Amino acid sequence: MAGVTTAPERLPVIDMSPLFDASPSEARKRVAREIEQACRDTGFFYVSGHGVSDEVLARLEEESHRFFALPREAKEAIAMAHGGPAWRGWFPLGGELTSGKPDRKEGLYLGTELGPGHPRVKAGWPLHGANLWPPEVPGLRAVVLDYMAGVTRAAHALMEGVAESLGLEREYFHRTYTADPTVLFRVFHYPAEPEPADGEERWGVGEHTDYGLLTLLAQDSNGGLQVKSRRGWVEAPPLPGTLVCNIGDMLDRLTGGWYRSTPHRVKNVSGRDRLSFPLFFDPDFAAEVQPLPNVASADVDEDRARRWDGASVHAFDGTYGDYLLGKVSKVFPQLVRRVL
Repeated sequence: MAGVTTAPERLPVIDMSPLFDASPSEARKRVAREIEQACRDTGFFYVSGHGVSDEVLARLEEESHRFFALPREAKEAIAMAHGGPAWRGWFPLGGELTSGKPDRKEGLYLGTELGPGHPRVKAGWPLHGANLWPPEVPGLRAVVLDYMAGVTRAAHALMEGVAESLGLEREYFHRTYTADPTVLFRVFHYPAEPEPADGEERWGVGEHTDYGLLTLLAQDSNGGLQVKSRRGWVEAPPLPGTLVCNIGDMLDRLTGGWYRSTPHRVKNVSGRDRLSFPLFFDPDFAAEVQPLPNVASADVDEDRARRWDGASVHAFDGTYGDYLLGKVSKVFPQLVRRVL
């Protein structure tokens, strides 16, 4: 594929299972060292031993295919415009902007399921509320919630490993940022498309970094994810039994750039419909984002110069919710004007 390095490079695979055992061990220390090396090198790695079963993943893929096969009017019945401030529901092909251009994907936006009686929902907090479920695919809700619960558990364990990799108490992030994390989940469908005759590059998702702490991604067998390593763009193909993990902009900020969020992009060249399932595990919406103890401030100008959008995360002050809303307003500008 054009623009991708041909160097024999593969992202590391980390067996994270020791992180589910709270007892101190050499295995935990080993995982922490591997996390540090991966976060310092590419910011991307695979995790095995994550605790999400193959059966749940297979059900998730099956039910997602059923949803995207629905007629457009059925999907429009749960479009994001119906989700209000909760920011949930379906968006069509080209309905999301990354790098300022429409993505070649459609998707279903989901998150932590909160009822109308939850204090933040009653107060009208954006990105808090109930998911929109298609009645034509009754099995989707149960498997999505099963999957989200399993991956969220893995993310909590991984953040303990990240804390240990930084020389912090393992509960540091849970105590300061993730006791009530912002958990957003997406089901993305990249339709099979021929290469355009005019040679134009059409990306399923253009070059970007993720906003929060960690992203954990399941992808089907069709591939298409590319990561911008120090040595060039490299493929991140699906590996059986693993999830792809990458660090986001907020972990970059918290560590003063010691761990750096990495640009990535997607192009579906498989000739088949592609599904992917990213879960974004982020700080509490109300958390003030500050660098970690004893961390030097990053050079804002240098950070701007290296970023795909010229915007430095290290120039931001405020809550994670403030930061997130500023970002999503660029991804869905019309929806922002309508519901926020």
